[in-house]
Amino acid sequence: MNYAYEAYDAKGSLKRGTIEAASSEEATELLRAKSIFVTSIGTEQSKSKSSKARARSKKISAKTIAMFARELSVLVSTGTPLVDAIASLERQAKDEAWITVLGNVQRKLEEGDSLNAALQSHSEVFDAVFRSLVSAGESSGHLDSMLNRIAVLTRRQAQIQANLMGAMIYPILLTGISLVVLGVMIGVVLPRFSGLFETLDTPLPTTTKILMWISDLVRGYWWGIIPAITVGVVMLVKWLRGESGANSLGNIVLKLPKIGEIYRAFYTARITRLMGTLLEAHVPMLESIHLTRESVSHQSYQQLLDNAEQAVTKGKQVSEAFDQGGLIVPSVCEAIRNGEQSGRLAEVLNNVSDYLDEENETVVRSISSIIEPVIMIALGIFVGIVAISMFLPLFDLTASAGGGA
Repeated sequence: MNYAYEAYDAKGSLKRGTIEAASSEEATELLRAKSIFVTSIGTEQSKSKSSKARARSKKISAKTIAMFARELSVLVSTGTPLVDAIASLERQAKDEAWITVLGNVQRKLEEGDSLNAALQSHSEVFDAVFRSLVSAGESSGHLDSMLNRIAVLTRRQAQIQANLMGAMIYPILLTGISLVVLGVMIGVVLPRFSGLFETLDTPLPTTTKILMWISDLVRGYWWGIIPAITVGVVMLVKWLRGESGANSLGNIVLKLPKIGEIYRAFYTARITRLMGTLLEAHVPMLESIHLTRESVSHQSYQQLLDNAEQAVTKGKQVSEAFDQGGLIVPSVCEAIRNGEQSGRLAEVLNNVSDYLDEENETVVRSISSIIEPVIMIALGIFVGIVAISMFLPLFDLTASAGGGA
């Protein structure tokens, strides 16, 4: 039977092709023997048939995946056969897309596939790291403990993202209120002063003239300004969600004094967590680097992991590549070097990631307290400028009247 696959070779190049084998597991082993590390594999027929199912299962949350791994771990540890365990989870599921995914996985298991092979039919839901850890668990005979480890990993990553989103809700709300206040001042308050100034026929300072011009522009062309801003925001968001925009924004953030350090700490924690978990599961070093690279979206860190892979291929240490470019926290590089020398790299990586996760959680909790005063100060400065610009002509007029008397 022919199997279509996507994989990376020892140089980090993406490979696509087909291979003849009796099963997907045999195909994966044949490719691995050639130093080709599979990220997705399936029969050519099943690849085409699974496209519709993939379209229906794009919105499976990380929380759902973590819960699946945890519940499956419990069922497997009690001796429940995999097919029965998946069927039980399918009966409990409520989301239609998730039910479809579990149903397909169950059918694959009933056809004789391993769990890893069954999950590969939904590679858009179960990423390469998830599947590789499952494969390691099946090979070692400790699938239940490996699934529990996957649940911890996935839940931790989901929690970090949720904490970030939660920390940003209040600043976003505060920004929205500030924009409303600015809109009211420009659209309602300034026009009233404009009529007063015209009645008084007094010379206006430059700042007052600029504010009046902005007010007239907004009131006269609001019907075009609002759609233009909306379109601009939509295009900006779309660009930032793309690879080019995300990398550009990431590069800018990396160069910022304090925020860049936070950004590096989050990426360092993610990389060390993934590599530590994979190595602890006895996944080969090159494959661990491959899988970690797939889970990293920023181009600079992808290049860093490519360099690490090349270094390992040449017989060098991972720490040598991580030392370059300043993308990994220096103290972490030193810890990794010590881990390599002592033969406890996986343990060191996991300990480092635990420490960084705790530090990052503290940073996330403080984000609101950092951003809030910045927004309030900016709003206060703008309101102050508007107030001074509006009342300064009145003060001048009063002074002139007093001088004339």
